[in-house]
Amino acid sequence: MRSINTHEEYVKFLQFFYSYFGALEDKINQYIGAAQLVDHLQRRKTESLLNDIKTIRGIIPEKAKDADLPKIENHLQAFGALYVIEGSTLGGKIISKMMAKQLNIENNKGLSFFSGYGEETERMWASFKELLNRQPQNEADAELIINAANDTFAKFKLWIEKNS
Repeated sequence: MRSINTHEEYVKFLQFFYSYFGALEDKINQYIGAAQLVDHLQRRKTESLLNDIKTIRGIIPEKAKDADLPKIENHLQAFGALYVIEGSTLGGKIISKMMAKQLNIENNKGLSFFSGYGEETERMWASFKELLNRQPQNEADAELIINAANDTFAKFKLWIEKNS
């Protein structure tokens, strides 16, 4: 991120997130809705990424294909993948300040994804973790969640390497 010095580089960075997280959220939405996570719509990141890309006048990329994503076949795996997306909000304040400074961005235009939930970020993370910790009913469930989170991280890394 420190090497991002132009709006074009920043758009490419956002496009990586949009294409992967957008497809990932589509899969997650098959298993997690308002019944499982009351504020599930508020937690979706694809719209923020889309708006940021449009704000900086970038091209909206295609979403990742299923083969590039982790296996999500139930709500436990969906929660594991969502853990990765939600965790991305934690470093967002630092990243948004860095990008604003490096790219001379005013009024946080194009930084909504990294701004996350703003002042509510810590509270939203804490409430997500609390709900996540209530999901597993046994050790096998916990393992499914952890494996899905690890696979989500690994597949995202591969996605970036493949598209860089």
